[in-house]
Amino acid sequence: MIHEQNLNYQFLSFKNMEKNENSHVKLYLAIALLTLLTLSSLGLTILFYFNFSQNVNQLSSENSQLKNELILVNSKVASLESTIETLSSLNFSGTSLSLSKIYQQAKNSVVIVQGTLVQKVYTFFGPVVQYSTVLGSGFVINYSGSFYVVTNFHVVDSAYNISVTFWDGDAYPASVIGSDPYSDLAVLEVNASRNKFYPLNIASSSALKVGDLAIAIGNPFGLSGSMTVGIVSQLGRTLSESSTGGYLIADVIQISTPINPGNSGGPLLNTFGQVIGITTAIVSGSQGVGFAVPSDTLLRELPDLIKTGHYNKHPWVGVAGIDMDYDIARYIGCNYTYGFLIVSVVKGSPAEKAGLIGGNKTVTISGTQITVGGDLIIAINGHRIRNVDEFVSYLERNTQPGQEITLTIVRDNKVMNVNLTLGSRP
Repeated sequence: MIHEQNLNYQFLSFKNMEKNENSHVKLYLAIALLTLLTLSSLGLTILFYFNFSQNVNQLSSENSQLKNELILVNSKVASLESTIETLSSLNFSGTSLSLSKIYQQAKNSVVIVQGTLVQKVYTFFGPVVQYSTVLGSGFVINYSGSFYVVTNFHVVDSAYNISVTFWDGDAYPASVIGSDPYSDLAVLEVNASRNKFYPLNIASSSALKVGDLAIAIGNPFGLSGSMTVGIVSQLGRTLSESSTGGYLIADVIQISTPINPGNSGGPLLNTFGQVIGITTAIVSGSQGVGFAVPSDTLLRELPDLIKTGHYNKHPWVGVAGIDMDYDIARYIGCNYTYGFLIVSVVKGSPAEKAGLIGGNKTVTISGTQITVGGDLIIAINGHRIRNVDEFVSYLERNTQPGQEITLTIVRDNKVMNVNLTLGSRP
């Protein structure tokens, strides 16, 4: 009996050992399976992260390109919104008006802008304060249901006691609420009753062609309400004024319409009586050569000038240069007789960061000293650039700070493309 019990005990012990061994095997298998799953999961995670990282980099690159395109689209949309808003009240018949009809419709919209300048003059007896009166023109516009007067920046620059005189002789105090010396524009707010304001409609200047009639109404030499007529003699000119700090006023309309001191800030009209520009300057001693800031510039800047008081979206490359011509090309052995020849590059500018090179040698060509050796810009984004005017005007019309452009340049008679991200004028 005892022996049988021992056998049973041994049998039970063996079964327990077998059960324990089976448990251990199952545990090892479970651990192995868990380890395998963990490693597989880790591998999948690493693979997913690698693919995700590549996708993020690709999306980041695409996002950067889209951002540049969006900047330009937003600019175009803002300009279109401003144009639509300004033209919403226009009853356009498609028929040109007679000159007398244009005058009758516009004369009450044109105003006289006056102010006082204080200058300190140094004489043999010491400094003397002198007072002088500045006089220019302006015109009434309607923006978002409010009335403003547009004029030139140089008319009101540093002036105080600014006043606006309306068509009926009534004068009211005015203040500058927005200005941009780089475009020679200023917007005034006038403390007058609403029945004094007769706003003009603004058309896009992009449709202008050389030979179109250009009609100016202003106050030359204080002769209020004077009207003169000429034509658009060229487009896309540039101007330099002392108030711009050396920068060029871009994309200016050249006109044969007679304008004189006092016309500055007045409207330039088309044959429908719409504003196509703001008369701004003449060439001293010339006949029939005047200039006007295009209405597209006003439409582009007006929202910022009214809302923020300034406009800081002028694109900046950071180069100075001259027009390439036949004599220069022949002297330096260049195969191109057109383009924008870089004379100097501003330190720390977008141009320097993009690797553009300025001139390094001063030579005399046809009696004029010229710095040569710099890059020659012949195209922007595939658009042919013939001279400085086209270089500056293209940038002002089509680009914004922060946008990437492609410059086609000639260096050592080799054509190459250079990508450059535009800055904002410092």
